[in-house]
Amino acid sequence: MATVPDTLIAAEMSADEAKESSKLKVIGWLSVGVTVAAVGIFVGRELADRYKFNHRTPYDFYDHAGSRQTSEYGLGV
Repeated sequence: MATVPDTLIAAEMSADEAKESSKLKVIGWLSVGVTVAAVGIFVGRELADRYKFNHRTPYDFYDHAGSRQTSEYGLGV
């Protein structure tokens, strides 16, 4: 029976470990990217809401500020 040298076995194992390591690096970077995107969307939404809140007019405090009147109102029907 021929025996395989230990260096050949070690080289094969290191190649497999390198493939697994590169896969883990890709998965890690993808998860970091998704996390950064989610935080960016959240922060952007909060900044937009604060901008809208700070730029209100005095009429925005009334209950009917954004509602439209019905078309029948004032037509004499």
